[in-house]
Amino acid sequence: MLADDIRAALADMADPVRAPDMQRYMKSQMPYLGAQKTRLTRTVMRMAKGIDRVTMLATATDLWNEATYREHRYAAIAVLRAGSLEPEDEPLLRHLITTGAWWDLVDETATHLVGPLREQFDMRAWAVDEDMWIRRAAIICQVGGKGRTVDPDLLSDCIEPNTADRTFWITKAIGWALRDYAYADPAWVRAFVDAHDLAPLSVREATKHL
Repeated sequence: MLADDIRAALADMADPVRAPDMQRYMKSQMPYLGAQKTRLTRTVMRMAKGIDRVTMLATATDLWNEATYREHRYAAIAVLRAGSLEPEDEPLLRHLITTGAWWDLVDETATHLVGPLREQFDMRAWAVDEDMWIRRAAIICQVGGKGRTVDPDLLSDCIEPNTADRTFWITKAIGWALRDYAYADPAWVRAFVDAHDLAPLSVREATKHL
């Protein structure tokens, strides 16, 4: 199985000296192998390139659900990035977000996997979901292109229901999403900030480059 080949490749990348510090930094209950993230992603995406959809989904699900090291979950995301997801895969992406439930896993899933499908998903429903990490994913799903492909109406509709939430992960997400869009339309971001009662952290992040 491809999942076993990927686990073997990750084991070859292991660095037991780095692993404890990585686990401590990420506050992860799951241990680390100590694999370098960029190398891991490139290697796994290369291994998964061209596989059929059934194999892609089965491999990613296996790596994620049976993970014994955090890098196995990074690899699951890389497998999905190497393939092509469909709107019907929304439950899988929600599963990654709600069970990952930490910024490293949620943010990569949101920007690389949810983002390309945002027009096929009801992101406005995600933005009012009871799960904080789903809401964070909705807010940041357009981040990554320095605002070049952002739908400002969607951005506004995902942020506005969350402006009263002062949870760090939400206020940080709001600021990050606005800062990214500010590269493309700083006047829009300035007007949005001025018109809304945002957390100080959100304002600082949003206006960092204005």
